[in-house]
Amino acid sequence: MGRLPQGRTAFALAALYSSLLGGCAAPRGAGDPAPRALAPQFARRVSPFPVVDHAGVPYDYPFLGGFNVPRPQLVDIDGDGDVDLFLQEATGSVMYFEQVREGSGRRFVWRSDRYQELEVGEWYRFADLDGDGDYDLLAEQPFSYIRVYRNDGTPQSPRFVLAADTLKDAEGNPIFSDRQNIPNLTDIDCDAGLDLFLGRVDGTVTRYREEHRDAGGLPRFRFAEDRWEGIEIVQRFGSVRHGANTLVFHDLDGDGDEDLFWGDFFEPGLLLIENRGSCSSPMLRSTPQPFPRNNPVSTSGYNAAAFGDIDGDGRADLLVGVLGGAYNPNRTSSENLHYYRRTGAADFELVTTRFIYTVDVGSESIPAVGDLDGDGDLDLLLANKIDPENLQTSRIYWFENVGTPLRPEFRLRGSLGIEGDYHYAPALGDLDGDGDLDLLLGTFRDRLMLYRNEGTGGRFRFVLADTAFVVITRGSNTTPALGDLDGDGDLDLLIGEGSGTLNFYRNEGTRAEPRFVLVSDEFLGLDAGRRSAPVLADVDGDGDLDLLLGSEAGVVLYRNVGTREAFQFVRDSTFELSAPPFAAPALGDVDGDGDLDLLLGGLGGGLVYFENLSAARRR
Repeated sequence: MGRLPQGRTAFALAALYSSLLGGCAAPRGAGDPAPRALAPQFARRVSPFPVVDHAGVPYDYPFLGGFNVPRPQLVDIDGDGDVDLFLQEATGSVMYFEQVREGSGRRFVWRSDRYQELEVGEWYRFADLDGDGDYDLLAEQPFSYIRVYRNDGTPQSPRFVLAADTLKDAEGNPIFSDRQNIPNLTDIDCDAGLDLFLGRVDGTVTRYREEHRDAGGLPRFRFAEDRWEGIEIVQRFGSVRHGANTLVFHDLDGDGDEDLFWGDFFEPGLLLIENRGSCSSPMLRSTPQPFPRNNPVSTSGYNAAAFGDIDGDGRADLLVGVLGGAYNPNRTSSENLHYYRRTGAADFELVTTRFIYTVDVGSESIPAVGDLDGDGDLDLLLANKIDPENLQTSRIYWFENVGTPLRPEFRLRGSLGIEGDYHYAPALGDLDGDGDLDLLLGTFRDRLMLYRNEGTGGRFRFVLADTAFVVITRGSNTTPALGDLDGDGDLDLLIGEGSGTLNFYRNEGTRAEPRFVLVSDEFLGLDAGRRSAPVLADVDGDGDLDLLLGSEAGVVLYRNVGTREAFQFVRDSTFELSAPPFAAPALGDVDGDGDLDLLLGGLGGGLVYFENLSAARRR
């Protein structure tokens, strides 16, 4: 056969890998040698190709994984005169975005998911602890103590080293800090010594005062008082309630003393406690006021504030991370990083509720890839647990590939219109033998629904065919995966579920009329932990289906060391991947280079993308 033109080659590759995901691979002849297995090597990419929303607006970084509880701080970490952005979304790690100037504009450039590999527990605070002009770091030492990192670098090139795994007071006692509260430091009384403030779940504040510096220049704090300044933040819902809280100090009115900003689990807004004293004699016994006064924050609660000059006009703007409190955090699971531009002495204008614009459909996203419109490239489906815009249902969003197999470009086209259940988990495959992709859909319940594709002419149309196509023997949160495990030319079925086991159903029907028969509801004795999410595909390129298994804890690869007809899965202990909690994998040749790339949904409600480098290694 003559060599295909490049475009047709890309088309053929896309069709091949689509079939490995949702259809049947072509049989290998008796004399054909088995392809050489190659351990997959994946590289994280946050913006590998364009992805735009329904209005055509590009996502800044499409594949950051989404945000549910972004905890922001704005500090000039590189000493270049502008503030950089740190965000904590996951326990233990901090994301870093450098502010860079581009012509007359500015933007925040993603640099790392794990800034300097710092372990920060549930919270972090930058501050110059040793008075040398650069930022050091306090963070949670699990559980509910305080870890200290000293910056042994410079203001331009920070280098953080662990100085104390547990911060102790002047008497040598560990300082306890409730892990659900985010504390802060400032020199509240202008005595040239730092004060440490710890919010308590009873709505009060504990103060420690710096007594002296140790040999390494770090402060040693002595307990000063509980119930500092008589502050007690409460909300009344039939009874008095206190909650988890965040503390931020900022001189809002420029009078030389620090005002206090409080976010609380039971407070939908952000509270300002104005300092009506002076720098040397602070007085914060004023009544808490909603902030900003001209445009108060109103969210699901538990708000974390950060002040800094974002737009370069010389005035401190405001970022608010919405951690989600008593007012249904499901509704703020995607719009949770609010940017307020300062417009006056104390006036702020809300600019956006998604300051870092990334693909984010809410929480606990699950992807599927396949050529839905028959144009030779892979499209994308992304489902959520509960849709932020309609809390009565989950939704499945469709991103059409409007590019080419070699140059993908995805555009959000909206949702599929399938509603009524929660925790949708889509899988694509040709289940009626008509050459297009049908939809097998898991939910929070114990069953799978079948939607047949009755579209024509490159337009897919999913029509409900069966509300209980398969019902598992026990458990819930069904998450299906399709693939020809026994090499007989039709699709078999694996189902993950809430407890972490796998259910294996062999297709004892045909490609056009599948009949799934339970073989085992504890497939191979595998237990992924909570929320198993399988996908079947030829990950190592040797011609048979491997198993990639996501869960609450991450992703594990089981390579098939058997054959197409007789699988034998063995865990690949060398496979390591930084995955989000509740990782849900999908595989497809997204970039058209002949190997399977990896997309992960997860707790944050977005996508994480890993490019497969195997094709380049084979060349």
